[in-house]
Amino acid sequence: MALFVTTLIISNIVAVKLVTIFGLFVPAAVILFPIAYIFGDVLTEVYGYRRARQVIWTGFFCNLLAVMAIWIAGQLPAAPFWNANTYAGPEQAQVAFQAILGFTPRLLLASFVAYLFGEFLNSYVMARLKVRTEGRFLWLRTISSTIVGQGVDSAIFISIAFAGVFSGGNLTSAILSQWFIKVAYETMATPLTYVAVNWLKHFELEDYYDRDTNFNPLALREDV
Repeated sequence: MALFVTTLIISNIVAVKLVTIFGLFVPAAVILFPIAYIFGDVLTEVYGYRRARQVIWTGFFCNLLAVMAIWIAGQLPAAPFWNANTYAGPEQAQVAFQAILGFTPRLLLASFVAYLFGEFLNSYVMARLKVRTEGRFLWLRTISSTIVGQGVDSAIFISIAFAGVFSGGNLTSAILSQWFIKVAYETMATPLTYVAVNWLKHFELEDYYDRDTNFNPLALREDV
């Protein structure tokens, strides 16, 4: 859970920067955010959808707390000597702070909505396929859940965050580029996912099947 939440918060901070990877334009968060989905796969595979749901909501509220703290820090008046020993004074430092950490409401909305839809779909597909395959073909389940979850995540985030900023063609290209990189990322990480899953199942003596699970994302207490 700690690693999941950490990767989520860091990803949302660095997502403000657009980078070029193999000629594709994507948010810098693509270097780390897919790891959150890998953790989601591991959590669902070992502990089931109910536990993964708790972690997803924990990540959401921890990220909200981080955003609120950063926003308050940005609103507080800067000390007159802040950054005064460099070429930039406090005014320039405040501009730089806001440029990197000053989340816009649009970016926050895109991030929060995409996260919830993507993570819950990812966990749902993992849990349902585990029952259907009777616990076999872990690689098929992780990749399939990533294709669905990351596809929806990428479409929602890019559409909300950059509609009107990118032209229609560039918007579609950004969605597909981010989707492709994330799916490729998790596909290459499949051997590590196997190692983590097998170790946890052996260490925890846990291998949960969601046969009678309530998949309502809002059912936080228990499945009924």
